[in-house]
Amino acid sequence: MRLFRRREPLHRRLADDAGLSLGETVSPPPGPAAAPPGWDGEQRGEPGIHGVPRARRWDAVATVDAPGVRGDVVHFVCLPDGALLVDEDEPDGALTPLADALEGRLTPPYRAEAVRRDGAVWGIGGRSIALAREPGLDGDEAELVVTRSGRTLTVDGFPRVARAAGLEAAGEGDEYVVRASRLEGDLWEVEASPL
Repeated sequence: MRLFRRREPLHRRLADDAGLSLGETVSPPPGPAAAPPGWDGEQRGEPGIHGVPRARRWDAVATVDAPGVRGDVVHFVCLPDGALLVDEDEPDGALTPLADALEGRLTPPYRAEAVRRDGAVWGIGGRSIALAREPGLDGDEAELVVTRSGRTLTVDGFPRVARAAGLEAAGEGDEYVVRASRLEGDLWEVEASPL
């Protein structure tokens, strides 16, 4: 009769070789991949590491031929009426093929960025935005914070006493923050977050 010995399991042999005891708990390595989500809910860590999703930047993407565009990168906002507010100096109508590429995939208003890929071929991405009208408010950047204890309006880094009905209408709930950037005239791009 042969006697078979049970060998020590591989995981135990490897742990012994590494100088680890299987009864110990091993703390995760320090660094961004080990950090918990922040107070704002934003994931910390590096995309590609298990459990950390890559942030989605665009709501719609497309490729298109746009031979009339001069630069290599173009940024624009498409308003609900189809008008384009362009950050760069481009000829009239040159960006129409770029906006048409997102039509049907993304409903205006949206912010878009297009990058030249090869010759007249462009890659374009767009994400939905919210707009608000705020007449009489000077400046380019505004932040409205509404809490149960009061409201604070800051324009270009300076506190203001003025009311901002358009920004207040963009907020949701009892407590919120609305950040706004002027697009043109009294039209602002707004982003609202509950507190």
